[in-house]
Amino acid sequence: MKKIVLLAMVASMFTTLTVTAQQDKSKRASPPAVVKETLKSGTTVTIDYSQPSVKGRTIGKELAPFGKVWRTGANEATIFEVDKAVKVNGQPLAAGKYALHSIPGAQEWTLIFNKKWQKSGTDYSEAEDALRIKVKPAKAASFSEKMTFTVDKNGKVALIWGDLLVPFTVK
Repeated sequence: MKKIVLLAMVASMFTTLTVTAQQDKSKRASPPAVVKETLKSGTTVTIDYSQPSVKGRTIGKELAPFGKVWRTGANEATIFEVDKAVKVNGQPLAAGKYALHSIPGAQEWTLIFNKKWQKSGTDYSEAEDALRIKVKPAKAASFSEKMTFTVDKNGKVALIWGDLLVPFTVK
């Protein structure tokens, strides 16, 4: 009897691990996305994130509440990676991977590059911050239902979501 119970437990664990490993993240309500660009300087910038949708909600209220630390995406932490030391809006940032958080605001956003990148999206400690920069949001050229990041070869990076554009530079 003990062998049957043990066998059932092992089979259950194997099934759970197999199903978990086979989950298709692209089927999530906030699917994963990656943007990767090699800048003219030769630095590669990669942003690995999940794309929350607006779905009729208001950014700053129901989504990414103003004045509160936000994971800057959905699901797991958004990962910002540079393969060389860079300056983000003129401030130094060492090569490496960072969790990208933000503090949204109507007139100003604080972008936070946090050293602890292997974590859930909601896990945050200010003590682990590598860099904070302040940026001015602007109106996007067109409405984007899903949150999207863009990076161009000149180092212009933008978070585009709803009618919002949050720009910064990487040099």
